[in-house]
Amino acid sequence: MNTEIDEKKKIYYAMFFPAILCFFVLLTFIFERGMGLDFKTGGVFPGELKTLPNIFTMPFVHSDWGHLINNLISFFVLSVCLYYFYSSIASRVLFFSMVLSGMILWVIGRDSWHIGLSGMVYALSFFLFFSGIIRKHVPLIAISLIVVFLYGNTVWHLFPWQKYDPISWEGHLSGAISGVVFALLYRKKGPQKPVKIWEDEEDDLDDDENAVWKIDSTNNENELN
Repeated sequence: MNTEIDEKKKIYYAMFFPAILCFFVLLTFIFERGMGLDFKTGGVFPGELKTLPNIFTMPFVHSDWGHLINNLISFFVLSVCLYYFYSSIASRVLFFSMVLSGMILWVIGRDSWHIGLSGMVYALSFFLFFSGIIRKHVPLIAISLIVVFLYGNTVWHLFPWQKYDPISWEGHLSGAISGVVFALLYRKKGPQKPVKIWEDEEDDLDDDENAVWKIDSTNNENELN
């Protein structure tokens, strides 16, 4: 019973913060449309120093309902996976991915307003995929495979396919780069593959009987080296 309760609490925790973020993104869009405003200047305009702080507001701005819904669904699914499987580092990964992807976009982006959550969607999908592969832990690898199944086609949107591509492929590429970077930086933080350690509890027991599974305590540190 306690295990079931703990599992439910873990699921609720994993859903809580992503749901709050999605709510405010939706609220921002409804307010913008309801008041007849245009929040595109809340996005990032590469090379313009005054728009650099907008890396914190860009994820809340969307061009239309289709853009909004596609990003919200993907972001919610991926961020819930992040908070469920990587709870101890999830907030840091989310925040620093937003900062790094926004800064990269500010450097490499075209002279246009870049808006939306898509950069974060790419950051989370690439983080989840590469973290599972790097850690070589079956449950996390399974998440990597699910990410590939659901979002594998997104890799085609990392590069421009037409001269005047209306999609911010630079934002997608920036998010992907940040996801890979933090998958590598945090590879020893959060959940890890169990390590098999042999202990001799009694001299007269077989080695097979003395095998125990333990998680290396160093894998649960929450600070960067």
